[in-house]
Amino acid sequence: MQYALSIFLSGISLGGQYALIAIGYTLVYGILRLINFAHGDVFMVAGLFMVYLSSALPLYVALPLMLVLTVALGFAIERAAYKPLRSAPRMSVMISAIGVSYLLQNLATYVTGGLPKSYPSLPLLSDSVTIGGVSTKWVTVITPFLVVALVFALQQLINHTKVGMAMRAVAKDFETSQLMGIKINSVISMTFIIGSALAAVGSMLYFTNYPSIVPLSGALPGLRAFVAAVFGGIGSIPGAVVGAFIIGMSESVIKGSPFSIFSDAFTFALLIVILVVKPTGLFGEKVTDKV
Repeated sequence: MQYALSIFLSGISLGGQYALIAIGYTLVYGILRLINFAHGDVFMVAGLFMVYLSSALPLYVALPLMLVLTVALGFAIERAAYKPLRSAPRMSVMISAIGVSYLLQNLATYVTGGLPKSYPSLPLLSDSVTIGGVSTKWVTVITPFLVVALVFALQQLINHTKVGMAMRAVAKDFETSQLMGIKINSVISMTFIIGSALAAVGSMLYFTNYPSIVPLSGALPGLRAFVAAVFGGIGSIPGAVVGAFIIGMSESVIKGSPFSIFSDAFTFALLIVILVVKPTGLFGEKVTDKV
C-alpha cells in the first residue's frame, strides 16, 4: 500500500511539472504551428538563474527575479530568432529553434564549466512530510494543486480577456486576424512570455526534487513534455495537462519496476500507439487546410 502511494505521489508530481513545460509547447504551436525546441533549455536556464541569484540575494528577491529573467529570455528568443522568420518556410524556423537550443546549452556549459550545480533548498517546498506512512517533500503534494490553479488561471485569461480573445483568433486564422487589425507580434510575444513563466515555475518544482543541474538538464524533461503535448493533442491546453499526468504516472510506475531502464522507451511506445489509433492525440481536433 505504501509502495503504491509512493508511486502515485511521485507520478502526479512529475506529471504536474511536465504539464507546466508542455503548456509552453502547445501554446506556441497553437498560434505559430511551430515546435519551440528551445523551450526545454529555457526551463534549464531558469534553474541556473535560481542557482546563481540565490547565492547572491535573499530567496524572496531571487525567486521573483528568476521569473522576470526567464520571461525576458523567452521574449528575447522570440524577437531575435523567430520574429525575423515570420514569412520564411517552416523548416527555416525549426532550424532556428534547434540553433537556439544548442546556443543556450553551450552558454550554460561556458558559464558553469560543464559542472553540476546544486539547486537551492526552498522553504516549505523542500521540507519533508509524511503521508500514509510515506515520507516525501512538500513539493510533491503542492505540485498538482498548483498546476490545476495555474491552468485554471490561464484558461480564464484565454477565454475572458482581450488578450486571450486575440490569442484564440490568431490560433484560428493567422492571416485573417492580421487583416482585422490584431497586433500579431504582441500576441506572439505574450504567448512566449506565458510559456516561459510557466517553465520557470516548473523548473522551481522539478529541481527541488532533482537538485543537480547540468547544461543538458532541460533536454529530457523538455522532450517528455513535448511527448505529453503531442499525446494529449498538441494545441490543446487540457490535452497537454492530461498527457503530462499520464506520462508522469507511467514513468513513475516503470521506474518503480524491474524494467526501469525501459521508462523512456515505454513513453514513446505509448505515444506511437495513441498516434496510430488517434493521430491528432487524445484531445486534438482535425485541421482542414484552406485551398
